[in-house]
Amino acid sequence: MARRISFLVGLVLLCGGTLFATAVATVRGIVHDAQHRPIADAEVVLKAEHSEFTQTTRTSAEGEFHFDSVPIGEYRITVTKADFGAQQEGLTVLSGTAPILHIELKVAKQTQSVTVTSEAPPAQTESITPTTLVTREEITETPGASRTNSLAMITDYVPGAYYTHDQLHVRGGHQVSWLIDGVSIPNTNIASNLGPQIDPKDIDMLEVQRGSYSADYGDRTYGIFNVAPRTGFERNNEAELVVTAGNFYQTDDQLNFGGHTNRFAYYASVAGNRTDLGLQTPTSAVIHDQANGYGGFASLTYNLNSADQFRLVTQLRRDYYQVPFDPNNPSNAPGTYLKDFNRENDEYVLFSWVHSFSPGLVLNVSPYYHHNSVNYGSSPQDFPSAATQNQDSSYAGGQAVLSWVAKRNSLRTGITGFGQSANEFFRLVYTDGSFPTITDRANIGGGLAAVFAEDQLKATSWLTLNAGVRQTHFSGGVVENATDPRVGASLRVPKLNWVFRAFYGHFYQAPPLVTISGPALAQIMDLQQLSYIPLRGERDEEHQYGVTIPLWGWTIDADNFLTRARNFFDHNNLNNSNVFFPVTIQGARINAWELTLRSPNFHKRAQMYLTYSNQLALSIGCVTGGLIGSCPTPPPGYHFLDHDQRNTLHIGGNVNLPWRTYASTDVYYGSGFSNGDPTLPGDHLQPHTSFDMTLGKDFGERVSLSVTGLNVGNRRVLLDNSFTFGGTHWNNPREIFAQVRYRFHY
Repeated sequence: MARRISFLVGLVLLCGGTLFATAVATVRGIVHDAQHRPIADAEVVLKAEHSEFTQTTRTSAEGEFHFDSVPIGEYRITVTKADFGAQQEGLTVLSGTAPILHIELKVAKQTQSVTVTSEAPPAQTESITPTTLVTREEITETPGASRTNSLAMITDYVPGAYYTHDQLHVRGGHQVSWLIDGVSIPNTNIASNLGPQIDPKDIDMLEVQRGSYSADYGDRTYGIFNVAPRTGFERNNEAELVVTAGNFYQTDDQLNFGGHTNRFAYYASVAGNRTDLGLQTPTSAVIHDQANGYGGFASLTYNLNSADQFRLVTQLRRDYYQVPFDPNNPSNAPGTYLKDFNRENDEYVLFSWVHSFSPGLVLNVSPYYHHNSVNYGSSPQDFPSAATQNQDSSYAGGQAVLSWVAKRNSLRTGITGFGQSANEFFRLVYTDGSFPTITDRANIGGGLAAVFAEDQLKATSWLTLNAGVRQTHFSGGVVENATDPRVGASLRVPKLNWVFRAFYGHFYQAPPLVTISGPALAQIMDLQQLSYIPLRGERDEEHQYGVTIPLWGWTIDADNFLTRARNFFDHNNLNNSNVFFPVTIQGARINAWELTLRSPNFHKRAQMYLTYSNQLALSIGCVTGGLIGSCPTPPPGYHFLDHDQRNTLHIGGNVNLPWRTYASTDVYYGSGFSNGDPTLPGDHLQPHTSFDMTLGKDFGERVSLSVTGLNVGNRRVLLDNSFTFGGTHWNNPREIFAQVRYRFHY
């Protein structure tokens, strides 16, 4: 295993790779006068809208300018030149893009002025990937989104994203990737990790991609969450104390601080949280559901010179969850209840370097280390069995990307990979005395390596073509290879600026390394008449097309996708416990219509959003991998996956009110998940609607106060009764909490 890890890390370091990997873009353009003659030696300043991050350059003799390694986010470009009026334009940057701007300067009059465009144009003008950007301000103001364990920053803003049986689902699956500055933090475990990959309060910008990924991204088909963490460029030796308190004895607190010079920026935070309402409950009653956690985060950025930048990002996190129980469950022994618990650790360190050889030619290098563990324990009085499962995984690897942007081409090629060491301890005690105790220890190593190449060609000013391929090799319980081609195109209608896009591609998702094995596996198969088939990787094929429409400052984005999966990953539970084992299903078919709507910022006072998904998530055939029962004859046709929900809708927004107050809200509607109880009528459970709201006020520049209500109407419904996969879960009751933010300089 050590040799495997050393080989992969060494290979990455030899080949080179990134500070931002593909979490950055190249911004380029031409400055000209009214007769389209190039203007040389004009000053061009690129400044982030929400921080002090700034880059400056001057135009060449041909009027051209070029910025490399621009992080994802919202920017404003200002162009100035003697004898001309200054021009300022908004710009939204997505990862892996290389937009070309045409900026016209007009001859200055007696009183020189700056012409400012009111809104940035849609970001989806080049990318074929449907993408949602969520800013730090939106996370702060969206009801409940900034809490440590919250995923509202995703579920509120991303169509087809919802949270059920304590797992985030996007586009019908829960295999998603978390990236820090474009570098994937690997986690091959399925349905075991409940803790957050990163605290939302530490995020500067979140880029969510759903499908149609370039070859740079590979292994998790259903969603990619690319985090640009806070850097300190938005601070000037400033600290912030966040204190939250509410019902269910909940608190969520953080102290963060940061600052910067011209060459160096730093940001760090420490946080802690606890609540009596942690996991989703199996009944409307909340019993044995405490959760608590603490952690720290740090980001250091250093600009050695104009060609080299270094960055270190690290996090340490500990979480503890009680597992809630149903007091009326007949499986409980008389007078006892299932008092299970789950402990989790997660830590990573990521070092990055970006080097610019020349304008447009950039090398990025990022070695990393990631460790996580999940320890599930049962009460000795659990009935009919008590399970203990401890999983521990270490990942060491890196990523290397060489990008070259020249004329009409934007080429990226690179290598990524990791070595993994996984350990597992498993014990199953049959408290009813029906079978002997089963104990097993496993230690297994594996790894993944992938090479990729992608080219984006601007065939014309209105047509962009993408083509790439990703070659993956996985070794663990099985050895597999996958070749995944991906092609796409985007077409912009001149003057209207409507952008049509289409994509076709293949994806490979590697299987988890560890499940029970050895003597324990043989005993379980013998006692419970089960069998075990090694897990193989999921193979996906995706078709997608969509359109982005800017209209009077509004942005409308619609798409349709179809994903066909072989060896679809899901999870099954052991007896009546929350111990889950990964399984694969023969096939799945997921298709949907998705819509997002974003309004302009009305007079800098109000903005609204809408996300909608009409989705169908189906499976076919038997369970084909993992610990499975007999399936001599596959059930005919397709049937609903347990997380199938036909319609999902979010409508929300925020408004700035007088006296430095604001209000933000989100209304959620779900048409109901699939019905897993054949004794109940209908294919799906009942629809459900919830209303969240935040009221806030700033007291000067240092103090702000907000009060939030989640599920204000306290409407309780059964979300999921598909006990085979995930158990029975109800939505959370009404939560009310207040938050105070105090900012100070040091």
